[in-house]
Amino acid sequence: MTKPRQSHMGLWNISFGFFGIQIGFALQNANVSRIFQSLGTSIDDLPILWIAGPLTGLLVQPLIGHFSDRTWGRFGRRRPYFLLGAVLATLALVGMPNAPVLWVAAVLLWVLDASLNISMEPFRAFVGDMVDDDQSTAGYAFQTAFIGAGAVVASLAPTLLTEVFGVGNVAAAGEIPPSVRLAFYLGAAALLGAVLWTVLSVKEYSPEQLRAFDGESHEPQRGAVATPAMVRQAPLWIVAGLAVIGAVLGLGLDKPVYILGAMLAAFGLAQLASARLVATGHGDNVLCHIVADLAAMPATMRKLCLVQFFTWSALFIMWIYTTPIVTARVFGATDTASQAYNDGADWVGVLFAVYSGVAALYAFVLPRVAKAIGRRNTHVIGLLAGAAGFASFLFIRDAQALIGSMVLIGIAWASILTMPYAILATTLPPAKLGIYMGLFNIFIVLPQLIVSSVMGEVVGSLFPDQPVYAMAIAAGVLVLAAGAMVRVKEGV
Repeated sequence: MTKPRQSHMGLWNISFGFFGIQIGFALQNANVSRIFQSLGTSIDDLPILWIAGPLTGLLVQPLIGHFSDRTWGRFGRRRPYFLLGAVLATLALVGMPNAPVLWVAAVLLWVLDASLNISMEPFRAFVGDMVDDDQSTAGYAFQTAFIGAGAVVASLAPTLLTEVFGVGNVAAAGEIPPSVRLAFYLGAAALLGAVLWTVLSVKEYSPEQLRAFDGESHEPQRGAVATPAMVRQAPLWIVAGLAVIGAVLGLGLDKPVYILGAMLAAFGLAQLASARLVATGHGDNVLCHIVADLAAMPATMRKLCLVQFFTWSALFIMWIYTTPIVTARVFGATDTASQAYNDGADWVGVLFAVYSGVAALYAFVLPRVAKAIGRRNTHVIGLLAGAAGFASFLFIRDAQALIGSMVLIGIAWASILTMPYAILATTLPPAKLGIYMGLFNIFIVLPQLIVSSVMGEVVGSLFPDQPVYAMAIAAGVLVLAAGAMVRVKEGV
């Protein structure tokens, strides 16, 4: 017995909430560097302030995935998390552009990113819950289309408010422009409304229905297993973490690298603690389940994790550096209170809207392309297109010409948001879609954490006053992602 095929309206309802979530993410991506710089942050300090996203995603998504797999009640399995995250994110969006000082903005970024992750993580598993394997690509493509559409709306909002409605886009030093503040207020309302649409319009399948569809129980697994590999690898992770911390001390590396070392050591300690708890009969807990599931990842997922690691390293570089690159290189401005700087920052919003809009349109083409040449090959082509888009920043100084760069990046973005998840959803145990989608996110946020920790030092030391070369690094890393994708075999 298979799951009923979803109509176009059914696919719409399943994923419409992601439209609102992406509005939140896009407002963050396009404007947080602008807010931080307006509050007095230098370019070299931007990466460490952006570290909120990786850390919150790393902690929140596996936990939410684990618990959403085990949440069965009158409000469903995933929907309670959609709503909780949306309410918290709405409050953070309203507060962030009113931050009086830098540290308040940084705290609100943590709250915003954690809240968006609470809503976003179950949406990935939600598609897998609601569609059969043959609709997997179409289901995630719909999600990608809404992600693109939400990003277009959010990215263009400050510019449209200025150009169409006359809302000011310049403020005194240390203040946030009115157009940015109003865009955040409207985005908060849109986020909550879109998530409510999905919560109220979709009825999730019961455990009994899912068991009939999949032939497997969806009840929570009791107990966890400690593999010999976990016990052997734990000391290596601890030593690696201590080595990174030692390198920071001995070589004078940027202090945020401490966080990376601490994470590596903490993972090793978590493996040892989990193995001990299982051995003493106390393995039925969140820690043991998450560590055991991470150790038992399917082979296809392991290969896709490497692809994601390289891919999201490149994307995070783009999100951090596009605003300072465009404002300085194309608009010739570094003074955040100047008209030229704010015009350039608005143009970055337009550029982000272009790549998101291209992704929204290309998402409807992806299922046909994937059917013709396979999901893997479709993704390789998309990643190489993105690499070309990043590389073009080194040669383009014309604002309009950068639209072509963003078209290429948009093709990559559509594939990034669709193909890995479509492949993954067909290879994972149905009862563990939530936890594995959450663990998959580790390999999205880990590279972002590394970029946040080291890119400020790299760009500041190797390319002082030339942040455009960060895009060359992004292009090279995306080529590595395409090479890693070649190794992926579908359905294994």
